[in-house]
Amino acid sequence: MTRAIAAVAHLLAYGALAGFIGLFSRWPTYVHLPPDRALIKLSLVHHGQRLHECRALSPEELAKLPPTMRMPTDCPRERAPVTVEIDIDDAPALRKIARPSGLARDGAASMYERLAIEAGSHRIAVRLKDTSRDSGFDYERVETVTLRPAQILVIDFDASRGGITLQ
Repeated sequence: MTRAIAAVAHLLAYGALAGFIGLFSRWPTYVHLPPDRALIKLSLVHHGQRLHECRALSPEELAKLPPTMRMPTDCPRERAPVTVEIDIDDAPALRKIARPSGLARDGAASMYERLAIEAGSHRIAVRLKDTSRDSGFDYERVETVTLRPAQILVIDFDASRGGITLQ
């Protein structure tokens, strides 16, 4: 008799769990984007330029180093942060600075951002700086795009394709 009660209790518990999962798999409804909106995604992993140039060590400097550390050049590893600015229809939409990763600040800087905008035609200006210059940007792209509702535009950086890409 106790085995039958235990089996029924298990069935009720599993049924309640299945009902709970079934309820929340349908409710509340998730809306990815409202029907009249499009999405711009910035997805970027990029190495900034090195902050300092390599320099040749003099014979006196090499003599001061232990024999196992006598490299003819000194190349600091730290890289510049990557700065990205996005303007949509000549209005600032995003300003972001990504620091290089790694303990020595020599890794890639990465950023991921989502911007929901109204569907339609927009003038998109993207600027990227990956050097330590004080003003201006190293790469710039301005393009007018027409986005359909629920369309996703991805902004990335690909040096082999000329820099900033919109796809």
